[in-house]
Amino acid sequence: MNVGLGLPIADPALLLDWAARADAGPFSTLGLLDRLVYDNPEPLVTLAVLAGATSRVRLQTEVLLPPLRETALLAKQAATLDRLSGGRLVLGLGVGGRADDHAAAGTGLRTRGRRMDEQLPVLRRLWSGGPFSDEAGPVGPAPARPGGPELLFGGFKPVALERVARWGDGFLAAAPPAWVGPLFDAVRTSWKEHGREGAPRLVSQITVALGPDEVIEDARASMGAYYATSGASDYMLSGLHTTPAAIRDALARLRDLGADEVMLYCWGRDPGHAERLADLV
Repeated sequence: MNVGLGLPIADPALLLDWAARADAGPFSTLGLLDRLVYDNPEPLVTLAVLAGATSRVRLQTEVLLPPLRETALLAKQAATLDRLSGGRLVLGLGVGGRADDHAAAGTGLRTRGRRMDEQLPVLRRLWSGGPFSDEAGPVGPAPARPGGPELLFGGFKPVALERVARWGDGFLAAAPPAWVGPLFDAVRTSWKEHGREGAPRLVSQITVALGPDEVIEDARASMGAYYATSGASDYMLSGLHTTPAAIRDALARLRDLGADEVMLYCWGRDPGHAERLADLV
């Protein structure tokens, strides 16, 4: 089972240090979340910078929100990053559920799922060298990976899980370990029902903060601020893993459930997390 690092968003200037340490360690992937109306770095721009500072780790969005973006431009940006990083881009995708993000983007909250379902065939067609439409031709450059970057889908509802089999390569379970088993099973079942060969790549995520008290408090403050308007701040904070034993136990549980990769999502800014977490994996 691979283990990746989800990057903190509180101080973008530190992320180059995070990336260099992760690239030198045992981690498989760097992940970065996506919001529009929030003080976080834009993920595709940031991962492009981090691609130049690394040579090995995958660069993953967790999750990018296509409905907030214009489809052809997103196809071009993703293909460019995939090409320049040597095929290391992984696009974790989701519809997004924050009304303020959609208000700022001028997109519909209630139609976000339908919009993404319309975007996905266009993205795949453009990454395969096809035209945008009858009025507009292909959009380059060609991605490093034929047909486009690897696609993971996040979500909990059946329609979201079915997108994995219809359009994707795998599933990103941003959920507590107790929820992961049924989600993995639903994705595997849908994969078979759609006649897909092989198996979906199954990626899970846990939130972690490891270090002195001030590091853990910094993580709690950042995580609490992010979820403050969701109504689930206390619940999310209760799932923060802050000891080596808790992190090891969660990794073992997710491995037993069949996870191919687990992302350790870090909320504390201290880049020393990379070395402390490396000792566990």
